[in-house]
Amino acid sequence: MSRSVLEALTSYTAMQCIPSDGCSLFLRVRASITLHEHLRGLEACTVSLDTQETQCQSVWVARASHRQQVGQQLQVYFGCFAVSVAQHLYVTLRTIPHFCGVQLDQKHLVEAGKLSYWVDRRRKAILVQVPRASGSPDYYVRLCHKRFTCEDVGAPVQVTANNVSRVVSLPYSQELPCLCLEGWSATPDAVRTQICPFENDTEALEVLWDTVYYHPGSQTLSWEPTCPVSGHVSLCWRPGPGAGCRKLQRSSQLVHRRVQYPLVDTQPQLCLKFSTSWGSWVRCPFEQRHFPTPPTSRCTCVTGGSHSSLPANPHSRPARSLQPQVTPQPPLPLPSW
Repeated sequence: MSRSVLEALTSYTAMQCIPSDGCSLFLRVRASITLHEHLRGLEACTVSLDTQETQCQSVWVARASHRQQVGQQLQVYFGCFAVSVAQHLYVTLRTIPHFCGVQLDQKHLVEAGKLSYWVDRRRKAILVQVPRASGSPDYYVRLCHKRFTCEDVGAPVQVTANNVSRVVSLPYSQELPCLCLEGWSATPDAVRTQICPFENDTEALEVLWDTVYYHPGSQTLSWEPTCPVSGHVSLCWRPGPGAGCRKLQRSSQLVHRRVQYPLVDTQPQLCLKFSTSWGSWVRCPFEQRHFPTPPTSRCTCVTGGSHSSLPANPHSRPARSLQPQVTPQPPLPLPSW
């Protein structure tokens, strides 16, 4: 069997918290492999270089799926290995059955002073295992929104040496990509550790596009990013449910700051399209008709993108070139104005 069957071995520290038992540190192990006709499973082991204590776990590959997937890549996750702070470990990965020379190994240090956390989504809180900082009995942790600087989301929590439990619960209101956990020792000019639990979370990304507001008095449709975003936003026209959203000419704006569109009617088919490096999202704020309709206005769409609110003019009408560019394609419904 070729050594290339075992492609990669990754190990990282995680924390598991149980309300009745508190929080504990664990080592998670992940392997990348190429399925082979003689491969029946994998074995991962950790050896403590201090105590020589050994822990092993096995994962088996089903024979039926094995025959169908020979040559394909597979990600294998092992269960949790119990570890302690500052422990030196030797991690090995072998095949089942074991073939001479087909093995991956690496050293792992369970770092002291590194923040470990667990997200309790049901209670909307982040539980933090506070490390013991060398040279100082006190430690601070806080939640913050990472923009140009990390802005406070509540007051920092101080943990002193006489605290029996070094687990801190930090409540949050929304899961956002820029919501970060920050910790530092109570010493002058201490280096701050920063972790953003939701930065790659798809559900947290969805929240960014929900802060769309309509102001009936000025007929202004606005959106302001709750986290730093790079990309573009534009108005678009959706002919029907499930249809693609057709971008309106001259409506594109950068999304790195507040975006406003004045003189907008509450048309159910009018939507906002966000395009970023993460992907594209469409929000149709008037689809459920929960916004009041401005009286006497006959503006079909917009007069052009602007970063300042303009007063509504019931006698005004957008220039022809700025009206929705919808090509008649029966039986799709056409906008009326």
